[in-house]
This record gives sequence, C-alpha cells and structure tokens, in this order.
Amino acid sequence: MIRKRLLAGLFSLLPLGITVWFLSAVFQLLIGIFHRPLLWLARLFGIPEPGYWQQAVFSILAMACLLFAVGALVQNFIGRRIFSWLDALMMNVPGVKSVYGATKQIMSAVQSGKDGSFKEVVVVPWPNSDSKTIGFVTHRECAWAVKDGSSRVVVYIPTSPIPTSGYVVMLDESAVQSLDITPEQALTWVVSGGAVIPHQKK
Repeated sequence: MIRKRLLAGLFSLLPLGITVWFLSAVFQLLIGIFHRPLLWLARLFGIPEPGYWQQAVFSILAMACLLFAVGALVQNFIGRRIFSWLDALMMNVPGVKSVYGATKQIMSAVQSGKDGSFKEVVVVPWPNSDSKTIGFVTHRECAWAVKDGSSRVVVYIPTSPIPTSGYVVMLDESAVQSLDITPEQALTWVVSGGAVIPHQKK
C-alpha cells in the first residue's frame, strides 16, 4: 500500500517536476545571456543590482523583444539580405554547416509545408517489417535515385525525443499508410516517447 501510494505520488508530480526543471533551465539560459547587459544598465543608471527573478523577467522580455525584432527584420529586404549573408557564413564553417543546414531545412519545411512536406503523417514499417512507426511524407518522386522510384515515397522518420534528427527512407507506396492526425500531434507523440497519444481528427 505504501509503495503504491509513493508511486502514485511520484507519477502525479513527475510532469510538474519536469516542467519546473525545464522552465528553470530556460531561465538560467536566458539569465546567462542577459546578465552582463543588465548589470551594465544597472550601473549606467545608478540603480541597485537586480535580483534573480528581476533578471529572469527582464531576460524573458528581452528575448521576446529580440524574437519580435528578428521576425520583423526578416520580413523586409534588408533583413533578408542580412540573414542570407549569415546563412552563407554558417554554411561555410566546417563541422557547423551540416548541423545548421539540416536543422534549417527541416524547420523551413515544417513552417512552409511546400509540396506537402511534413504535412502528411503516415505509419510505416521501421526498422523492419515487424515494427511500425510514425513518419512524414516529404516527397513522392524517387525516380532520380532508384528504377522503381515512381512507385516509392520519401518519408522522414524522426527520432525521440529530438525530432530534428532522424532518417530519410524511400518506401514502396503500398507500405505507407496515411494517419488521420495533425503534424503537431505526431511531433508531440515523438517528443514524448510515445507517452502522449494523439486524438484522431473528427
């Protein structure tokens, strides 16, 4: 009875604990980024050094303003030229270009959904015919790679808990089964390690 109640308490508090840990890690990261600029501003205006929570609030607001400014910047010509230059710079750094390029392409595909990329969730046999997993259709043309490519589908299979790393496979279309859930639900299932079961669209 004691063990059962302890486990019940553990599993009840575990999601809250993980959430608090994640938020704490985010706060620490943001505070580490904005700590020195905030101290410089405090000395500049002659005010007392801010405490932990003041730094956390300032860091969150500063990051939100930074993201908003970047979002506004990339929507105009000058901003696009700047980020195009940064992209070219990152793509020319050995050891960085592979990670940066792959992550950027995946995020761009998820965001824009061009040609249906990452918009169609499917169930495929992986890593063998006796197992099944969730993937995303990225393209429906493989003739450039294999002789029977016209009947094959390109599927991206994300890994858990980091979906930006995964496998790209060319499967026969008959082995690909459409799944009636949203891409967001599929990603949540992957990130949670299969613990969060998505609900099918009505």
